[in-house]
Amino acid sequence: MPDPALPAAPDLSGSHLVLAPERAEPGYWAGCPSVRYEPDLDRFLLTYRARRPRSTAGDSAPGGPERGWRCAVAESHDGLEFHDLWSVRSEELGSPSMERLALLRRDGRYLLHLSYVDPADNRWRIDALTAEAPEHFDLAARTPVLTAATTGTEGVKDPYLLDTPEGVHLFTTVSRARPFTAEERARAHADADIHTTGLTVQPTAHALSPDGLRFAAAPGRAAEALDVGPAGAWDGYESRITAVLPDGEGGWLALYDGSSDAAGNYEERCGLAASPDLRTWRRLTPDGPWLDVRYADLVAARGRWYLYYEWTRPDGAHELRVAVLDEFAGLRPR
Repeated sequence: MPDPALPAAPDLSGSHLVLAPERAEPGYWAGCPSVRYEPDLDRFLLTYRARRPRSTAGDSAPGGPERGWRCAVAESHDGLEFHDLWSVRSEELGSPSMERLALLRRDGRYLLHLSYVDPADNRWRIDALTAEAPEHFDLAARTPVLTAATTGTEGVKDPYLLDTPEGVHLFTTVSRARPFTAEERARAHADADIHTTGLTVQPTAHALSPDGLRFAAAPGRAAEALDVGPAGAWDGYESRITAVLPDGEGGWLALYDGSSDAAGNYEERCGLAASPDLRTWRRLTPDGPWLDVRYADLVAARGRWYLYYEWTRPDGAHELRVAVLDEFAGLRPR
């Protein structure tokens, strides 16, 4: 269980449904949220992903592509009901699957990071788009940000962007490189998702950029900021930072997803981590998760916190929900 000295986990019993999955069946998900609030426009911008099950022999997902087949940027003026401004399908990228997007408004323009499986080598990568408005993102103009080759990893995905006076900080899940046997190498990317194989762990890496496009990052383990827990721990296989906020005392607090092994890859749970400088993080929940949700992100808006997350329903499907809170982790919104 989490340390009793930790702030109390929020009560999510009064949360609201934002997006439901296509079907009430395992493998159908609506989630992977990332959210921004624009005070001058009094609007919320949400990115999300729709997923379908992996096909099995003789059984393809109804309606076309499988896995992460569609991502979108959506707008809301109440934080609860959203409508799409822009979307992308996996076939437009020639990719087997997409994961989390990350959106940032900076210097009068919008920056969007795309996370998807590179069709060239079946390894996860991140590209960037820029536009004057979210409706105007053009896939033809995307530029590479980080790839497996440039980071010295087996894949890089699930970006989270934080803008500070120092520059744009990027937190991203990486699949740590290690020596593979010939058999391991053959199956590492055969299914276009090394995260499901158990062949290597998935910590969070950090990189810094002046513009959100060009990142200076040491490759491999030198770039890792939040390590996984020890073998057998609830977060011993994955530690994916999904949100970062000031802790009110000059440091930073992060929400991160953890799993103990590859079997938990689709059902991670949320822990807390702390950092003095955004580059090195300490796990605050080594003994157990803080919240039973995944891909949690939040913004302060209208004097309250809006916490968005992906939640597993009793029928096995995943849905996207939001909880509106007066306090989060002991912090009041500013």
